[in-house]
Amino acid sequence: MAEALEIIRRRIMQIALLLAFLLAFGTLGFIVVAGYEPFDAFYMTAITITTVGYSEIKPLTHAGRVFNTVLLLFGVVAMFYIMGSITQLLIEIELGNLLGKRRIKKMIEQLRDHYIICGYGRVGRAAAAELARANKKFLIIDRNDAKVERAIKLGLLAVNADCSHDEILREAGIEHAKGLIAALAGDADNLYLILSAKTLNPMLNVVTRVSEDESEAKMRRAGADAVLLPYTVAGSRLAQAIIRPHVFEFLDVTSMQQMGLNVGIEQVRVADDCALAGKSLRDLQFRRDLGVIVLAIRRHDGRMDFNPAAETVLECDDHLIVMGDSIAVRKLEELVTGVSK
Repeated sequence: MAEALEIIRRRIMQIALLLAFLLAFGTLGFIVVAGYEPFDAFYMTAITITTVGYSEIKPLTHAGRVFNTVLLLFGVVAMFYIMGSITQLLIEIELGNLLGKRRIKKMIEQLRDHYIICGYGRVGRAAAAELARANKKFLIIDRNDAKVERAIKLGLLAVNADCSHDEILREAGIEHAKGLIAALAGDADNLYLILSAKTLNPMLNVVTRVSEDESEAKMRRAGADAVLLPYTVAGSRLAQAIIRPHVFEFLDVTSMQQMGLNVGIEQVRVADDCALAGKSLRDLQFRRDLGVIVLAIRRHDGRMDFNPAAETVLECDDHLIVMGDSIAVRKLEELVTGVSK
């Protein structure tokens, strides 16, 4: 889009320069050749190049008529060029917008098990960066054209629309989406969005941010699965950074992949048909063979086993909370989801 805007700007500049040159050339010529006053010379130039057919302001000499004929010929050619350029520019703009919208619409229609980010402010940008790092499919929706343009420049799929409308959420494929991040500016807007999203897809995993503490309970009643208070989280991390700097550094490495380390904490689901179900962590030896540490296991009934013992047996639909580099975690995910009995 930025490239298209640059082309449009350059085309308009060319047209303006050509028109300014014709007016300046004609005005100067009528002043020198025909002895016109400056304004009369400008007016005569304007009616000549536009071929409106008005009569001469005052009789022209032979030299003046020769100059007027030359100006008329150049003016007609230039005006045809200008009108053609304007027409072509308008067609290109409309065609470009149409093709762009069709391309984006086709890409959105093909999305399955994707995530929808509503709002591309500071919170939305951070969420998009994390989803991109995790190689997840997602769509950004924002009403601000500049923010959408910024996302597109980064190679992200984004549309300029109002996500508070059910029709927009349907077009975003909410029925096939895996989750939605409500990152709009106001708590009321996020609350309304959550209600709409849960109505359209009750199984959708919805997370949101709130500005006020009292809004948290309302968001959960509306159907939010997770609610974050950015200022509270930021304050807590600031305190950790000064009280427990080494713990803070560890969490920063695993969550933000700083210091050049490709280490992160991920969750991996044990598939129903996985051959590893029924085996213990000692039997599987994830740490020895893959270099992955199992920090916790969220059982299918909702229980959370922290620092599970080696004798802990995996069950179908358990979720392993593991830490390791991205390649090792990917291998583990293939192991527990792609191996059938």
